[in-house]
Amino acid sequence: MSSDQSHPSHFVQVLINLTSGAMGGVACVVSGQPFDTAKVKMQTFPSMYRSFMDCTVRTYRVEGMRGLYHGTVPALLANVSENAVLFACYGFCQNLVCQVLGMQDPSQLRDYHKATSGSLASVFSSLVLCPTELVKCRMQTQHEMRMSGYKGITNKSTPWSIVCDILKTEGVCGLYRGLSSTWLREIPGYFFFFGGYELSSRILNSSSGDQPGALVVTISGGVGGACFWLSVYPVDSVKSRIQVLSIASPSGGFLISLLHILKKEGILNLYSGLMPTVIRAFPSNAALFLAYEMTKRTLTKWSYNQN
Repeated sequence: MSSDQSHPSHFVQVLINLTSGAMGGVACVVSGQPFDTAKVKMQTFPSMYRSFMDCTVRTYRVEGMRGLYHGTVPALLANVSENAVLFACYGFCQNLVCQVLGMQDPSQLRDYHKATSGSLASVFSSLVLCPTELVKCRMQTQHEMRMSGYKGITNKSTPWSIVCDILKTEGVCGLYRGLSSTWLREIPGYFFFFGGYELSSRILNSSSGDQPGALVVTISGGVGGACFWLSVYPVDSVKSRIQVLSIASPSGGFLISLLHILKKEGILNLYSGLMPTVIRAFPSNAALFLAYEMTKRTLTKWSYNQN
């Protein structure tokens, strides 16, 4: 095959990464939504539940299975859009890092170079993630907000009604409440996410020069997800509070919210919901990377055949 056909064009590569990332986002949500619901409930109302099991059982008794899947539609929008943009920008940022370092090809990048590329890519993916995640968090905590006396929270709230309410009361900027907190979580978090994935993949696949197999991709994806949440979980807790509880009183921002939690509740409440998050992180991110890699390889092979 001639050199101009050895790789898909840059435009085709972006489309492949975009589609593969979207498929990874779907796999991530389908495999982990109930755990994410418990995480957000425990982060936002830590005094209401004793444990992950208590939160799950009580949610099921009061709201049924549907309660554990509240926010699935915005979660799908959040994860599909975030991962589509994230992985599309990840490839672009790898090429950018190559140019800055004077390298010829992304295959020359070390693990920490790829981790840095992931951090850069998260700057862009956060712009599509923040509004959808805000709606998801408010959908997931409707019952707790009604129990806590928040007004205007109806039993029939939908993602669209929540969006309309935000636009009516806060304007477009209201959809980006918690953006700075999202960046504080995503930028360092994705350094460890992609760093953990690439390092694990290289170690597990060290005996083979071929592409990592499905098992290696699955394990490495799970490790990457665990690294992400263990590194930035307290930041995510503050972000959830800002996005959910600001419906009653506007937050003073990340630092003020963090200091308020530390002063009034203590540092341990920043880790409320960590267990369901870690339990969810491994299988959901394993599914994400497996779907991403398999879709990418299939589409790349198809693009070669078209040439």
